[in-house]
Amino acid sequence: MENERRREIGLFRYALIREAADEQLTPAERGRLVRQLAAAEHRAPDGRVVRISRRTIDRWIRAWRREGFDGLVPKPRVGVPLSDVELLDLAVRLKREHPKRAATHICELIATELAARNDTRQVPSARTIQRHFARLGLNRHPGPAPKAFGRFEAEHRNDRWIGDGLHGPMIAGRRAILLAFIDDRSRLVVGHHWGRAEDTVRLEAALRRGLAARGVPAQVYVDRGSAFISEPLHRACAVLGIRLVHSRPGEPEGRGKIERFFRTVRDQFLIEVDQHGVDDLDQLRTSFTAWLERRYHRRAHSETGQTPLERFTAEGIPEVAGPELLREAFLWSATRQVTKTATISFQGNRYELDPALVGRQVELIFDPFDLARIEIRWNGQSFGLAVPHQLRSHVHAKVDGRGDHDDDPPPPTGIDYLTLVEAEHRHATRRTINFADLDPHDHDHDSKDVL
Repeated sequence: MENERRREIGLFRYALIREAADEQLTPAERGRLVRQLAAAEHRAPDGRVVRISRRTIDRWIRAWRREGFDGLVPKPRVGVPLSDVELLDLAVRLKREHPKRAATHICELIATELAARNDTRQVPSARTIQRHFARLGLNRHPGPAPKAFGRFEAEHRNDRWIGDGLHGPMIAGRRAILLAFIDDRSRLVVGHHWGRAEDTVRLEAALRRGLAARGVPAQVYVDRGSAFISEPLHRACAVLGIRLVHSRPGEPEGRGKIERFFRTVRDQFLIEVDQHGVDDLDQLRTSFTAWLERRYHRRAHSETGQTPLERFTAEGIPEVAGPELLREAFLWSATRQVTKTATISFQGNRYELDPALVGRQVELIFDPFDLARIEIRWNGQSFGLAVPHQLRSHVHAKVDGRGDHDDDPPPPTGIDYLTLVEAEHRHATRRTINFADLDPHDHDHDSKDVL
């Protein structure tokens, strides 16, 4: 819990300094941004409204440049509480009994209880109790939502990606769900994935595909669904330097472009799926990719007057994220206490660690699909790989047992609209072509394509 709290503080600091830390800014521009940040109020991870001094903001920027995201994460404190542990425990039980109780009110409750028992112990201060609650993650309140964007259009491609989910047809008795990201300026669908659930794993599949082929956006704008507020997504954006922005609950201003795209999906793609049917997810994905690349991306948009592909490629070849950076960004993390025998338990497995880590809280960095390989980090330093001692689970519970593949037989052959579009797509793109293969001066988009 303590490690999670420190990572939340690191993410708060990163979100605060992201724009001011841009190395392309002049000193005057950076100074103006820092002054604006210092003059404003900010919602801290524990729910308090705080002001941050210019000196502190400058120190965070230097730490970001020197150490990256790890430099923004507070170092763990070493020490013991000076207040009575029993009274702090009583305060925690009172808070959990009724989460809306404030620290000042809990102080009054404890004082009343002690007086009734003629107990002369000193009641911890409200500030001490508040800090204790923060360490345990009991002070979490929703922070202020970002301001509505209104009718806004990004100045450049990859300035802003908008992500959301669409509930699609029933396939083999289960609902298919589309997770997609659209580039705000061009309306190009930069990443997508059809799956069985609207969760972190499927969301990462959609985002990772876009990052590898379309570049890294400056901002990702999403709602507050569970997949979009997950710790793995926050970690991925922090590693890649992406600003993650969430829309206001119940007021999804600024996401109209992807809602308009989803309406097009319903009106032009899913209507044909309903008419002719698909038997499994693989067929749905293949047909959707063909329709997307051969129809949607090549049809002039009613607002821009250009096709999404033309508008996106007009600025040349995008700089994509490298495979090693992507792998680091989409690793998951967890924390565990190392036992006296230099072991940890995780997901039903037991691992052996460096004996020097006995008694310490360590961070586990891992691929959720490969629990046999877990890197151990402590205080930002790598301590190598954990040695599997007892391996019962090879994948994380959040990705196991909910596969996206069906065991049903392949669909019957037939000729329909989507089959024709799919055949056209296969004929036009006989091999996968990356943006690096495109000639920016070649405007014959019908002869090339990208995933």
